[in-house]
Amino acid sequence: MHIDLPVLERTIAIIGGIVVAITSAKALKDDWTTPGVDNNVFKLMLGLLCVGAVIAILAGAGVLGNFPKAA
Repeated sequence: MHIDLPVLERTIAIIGGIVVAITSAKALKDDWTTPGVDNNVFKLMLGLLCVGAVIAILAGAGVLGNFPKAA
């Protein structure tokens, strides 16, 4: 049985990115109205985490970067 490692890694990146994006977006939505400077920093970090997860999804899908297509 032959396991294509790049395809497996891309699949894990896409699935993980989806989980992280959904989780961070939900946490950001739930924490949006909380006042305070500390909470604003937390909201910024959650937003950056969500953006990073979307970038991971795009990279795993082959949209970003110059990756050869899997044969």
